[in-house]
Amino acid sequence: MGAAPAPLSLVEATERPAYLRLEGVHKRFGAFTALESIDLEIAQGELVCFLGPSGCGKTTLLRIIAGLEVQTGGRLAQGGVDISRLPPARRDYGIVFQSYALFPNLSIADNVAYGLVNQRRPRREIAARVDELLQLVGLPGSGAKYPAQMSGGQQQRVALARALAASPGLLLLDEPLSALDAIVRVHLRNEIRALQRRLGVTTIMVTHDQEEALSIADRIVVMNHGVIEQVGTPLQVYREPATPFVAEFVGKVNRLPAVAEGERWFRCGDRRWQVDADHGADFRPGRPVMLYLRPEDRAMTGFAPDHPGLCTGTVAQIEFLGGNCLAELVVDGLPGPLQMQFSLNQMDEFGVQEGRRLRFALRLDRLRVFAAPEV
Repeated sequence: MGAAPAPLSLVEATERPAYLRLEGVHKRFGAFTALESIDLEIAQGELVCFLGPSGCGKTTLLRIIAGLEVQTGGRLAQGGVDISRLPPARRDYGIVFQSYALFPNLSIADNVAYGLVNQRRPRREIAARVDELLQLVGLPGSGAKYPAQMSGGQQQRVALARALAASPGLLLLDEPLSALDAIVRVHLRNEIRALQRRLGVTTIMVTHDQEEALSIADRIVVMNHGVIEQVGTPLQVYREPATPFVAEFVGKVNRLPAVAEGERWFRCGDRRWQVDADHGADFRPGRPVMLYLRPEDRAMTGFAPDHPGLCTGTVAQIEFLGGNCLAELVVDGLPGPLQMQFSLNQMDEFGVQEGRRLRFALRLDRLRVFAAPEV
């Protein structure tokens, strides 16, 4: 077996011809708009995550791609073929649901073979394909068992094998891991990613779990209230959020109220900071803004005495998160508390304890600036 293909870079994903193209897709249920003018291109071999809170439209969009919902308007093309009005049976995809959706009265082998039997494939070919797929998903020799005899993680592997049985051009995963416990979920998402890379199948995964999306996606489509807020690599979405919603939904972030003073200068409490042009935006003087900064975007050593982001604060409380901790600091001159992230080793190295005073420098090049929300 050769080496697994590397994940696609953003340049590769945008330069390749689109395998799946959505143009102006929208969906209304009566007076309610579930999706509003969705435009999206997905490259051959990409793994794309639709990420967003419940009710944002991500599952509706997946179901429209599958033909399980009919869009109110817009066009879909897969592999250059217009599929906008094709029924599900004539579309080239395999799908895995959150609930596994296995047939309880059929054996594992018969569940995996279900689509192949409907295609009237030769019996010997079906048996060989089932054996191959069960081996592929780590369940060799399980064909004679029934779903009730298998754990949730094993059942989801069977569902994945069934979705891949007919070698579809597109794999759709509708929150396939959300019903599993945390340890199994992490293990299986890594297996899905490795399998997707090995097969090179174009994959769309719906999830509300930001860690899941960040860990496995080539690109993330962040959705909210039926619109796309941002499309980008996990690093872009995390480090360069395009909207306040993305900044707050993906990862932890500090929100610092400030006022624009012009020339990219902003006053936050008693402090004045100039934001780099590549990381912020110009606002007219006097306009209220919100500054966003990740908890890890600080330096504890190696900064100059006149560093513009130099701060001193008192540790108010510490939240233990396993390998990392979040320390909340009351910082001199700032209008509100600041969260800072430390590894356990850094907690010891820098003496981070409740009541201790810390001196540090904020990474001002990482600040993101957006207009303050209207009250």
